[in-house]
Amino acid sequence: MSQFFQVHPDNPQQRLIRSAADIIAAGGVIAYPTDSAYALGCQIGDKTALDRIRRLRQLDKHHNFTLMVRDLSELANYARVDNSVFRTLKHLTPGPYTFILPATREVPRRLMHPKRKTIGLRVPDHAVAQALLATLGEPLMSVTLILPGDREPLIDPYEMRDLLGSQVDLVIDGGYCGMEPTTIVAIDEDGIQLVREGKGPVDVFSG
Repeated sequence: MSQFFQVHPDNPQQRLIRSAADIIAAGGVIAYPTDSAYALGCQIGDKTALDRIRRLRQLDKHHNFTLMVRDLSELANYARVDNSVFRTLKHLTPGPYTFILPATREVPRRLMHPKRKTIGLRVPDHAVAQALLATLGEPLMSVTLILPGDREPLIDPYEMRDLLGSQVDLVIDGGYCGMEPTTIVAIDEDGIQLVREGKGPVDVFSG
């Protein structure tokens, strides 16, 4: 059975966040809240933990993971962004958007799109996720917590603990955070393309 932390959604207890970060750094897989839905996360570059998430979600090797980053300065370590793209991102972060951007050499090859060499990144607007990222000092490799055969993510942390058992090392109960997916936006030299409309407003991309 996984560990279970009840963390205040607005004022996370630092001792619990520190313990969660230690679990991640030791190779653990966690379920944690974001501003769009609960997600599975592990340390960037940890192939064993990544493979555990793939098995749990029954994902093939081509499924693209997202790097959850603390802010735009951290994002710029993992994606190539010019001034105009940076201004766009500044307007939309933090928030429920996933940005598909050209990856830098800091991104492990297994996380990139094999042909386009892109990576999905996002800056969450959630106190628990932000506290985790700040304490870790690096991104979280993440994917939405949807079980095989389901169409929508899990929303009840107690159900997550019961269903996932030892498949994860920690479930962070940060309260209800919704179940709507992020809006996905691809940005490259050809401009901005709306890939999927989700929780984030899309009117900024029109006109």
